[in-house]
Amino acid sequence: MTAWILVGGRLVCTAALLALPRPDLVVAADGGARHADVLGVRVDAWVGDFDSSDGVELDAPREVHPAAKDETDAELAVRDALARGARELVFVGAFGGRFDHTAALLLGGVRLAREHGLGVTLTSGDEWAWPLLPGAGLRVDVPAGVTLSVVACSDLRGLTLSGVRWPLDRADVPLGSGWTVSNEAQGGPVTATLQEGWALVTALYGGIPSA
Repeated sequence: MTAWILVGGRLVCTAALLALPRPDLVVAADGGARHADVLGVRVDAWVGDFDSSDGVELDAPREVHPAAKDETDAELAVRDALARGARELVFVGAFGGRFDHTAALLLGGVRLAREHGLGVTLTSGDEWAWPLLPGAGLRVDVPAGVTLSVVACSDLRGLTLSGVRWPLDRADVPLGSGWTVSNEAQGGPVTATLQEGWALVTALYGGIPSA
């Protein structure tokens, strides 16, 4: 089951975003509910402390939480989606909001993939990210010329990257290195594999993951 988690960052309706398969479930995290109308989806659950949804009108069941809580609204939305059986999560509106929320969302996506074996995509339509884990190769179709990066969330060993202007073969990349930032897709599939560590593959404008 695929769930879209609507979060409160920027949303750009690119062709890649509109081409995503429709979800089985939609959970809005507080102000992320404002994206529902643009996306043309029905929200199954609306969760959060509702401190950032002023002026948003939505006919959806609400799950109200106190502002003083130990989880972000996005984490509450994920918990709801997992309880309903979701195994693929697409965070829509993931970029362009507060940096702390964006960083927590990106690293949380890596954790969800690593600890729970979930498929995770993060997008705002013009920016995309996918966790890359050891032994779980990633294949992403992006147009030629798209800027594609591998952001090392730990020291990486054995990174192999193809379908880009500067391919890599079993490279070791230190945490936070700029070496693997600002590569360029050549058109067609980009594939990445990793022997050890955790990373995020990111793309600027476009990109739809395929099996």
